[in-house]
Amino acid sequence: DFCVGDLNGPVGPAGYSCKKTVTVNDFVYSGLAATGNTSNLIKAAVTPAFSAQFPGVNGLGISIARLDLAVGGVIPMHTHPGASEVLVVIQGTICAGFISSANKVYFKSLNKGDIMVFPQGLLHFQINAGKTQSLAFVSFSSPEPGLQILDFALFANDLPTDIIEETTFLDAAQIKKLKGVLGGTG
Repeated sequence: DFCVGDLNGPVGPAGYSCKKTVTVNDFVYSGLAATGNTSNLIKAAVTPAFSAQFPGVNGLGISIARLDLAVGGVIPMHTHPGASEVLVVIQGTICAGFISSANKVYFKSLNKGDIMVFPQGLLHFQINAGKTQSLAFVSFSSPEPGLQILDFALFANDLPTDIIEETTFLDAAQIKKLKGVLGGTG
């Protein structure tokens, strides 16, 4: 029926191994009630309920997270290599979109009650497009959707600036500036 994750063991491609003793508390998670801390560079907070936080979803092919966006908040262009995503707007207005593998852009301003899907592995984003705090819940087709944020992948590492310059067509000064903001070197 299920395989509640044993968080004391290693996690592998198939998730955590199964816990021997299971209780109802393994199937309940209360961590999405509180507003996330949006006092950061992106003015946003994502509170996950993945296998590591919510062992009951281990092996079930699903998970969920809370998305809080302050005014001006943004979830930068990113991808989930291991899952498709469904976003449900609970409060506020969120501009959301994705880019297909054919480089076609699909984006829309979403309001309370609107839902948008982001296909697995495609670059996508969310921006608070209103004048008040926004709240959304996002569900995933995996208990471990993975995450790669494009800006961090390019500028928060030690990949040499000249390689980034050649592969992105950005100039070295802009790359060094972004590395400085995001903590990269090289």
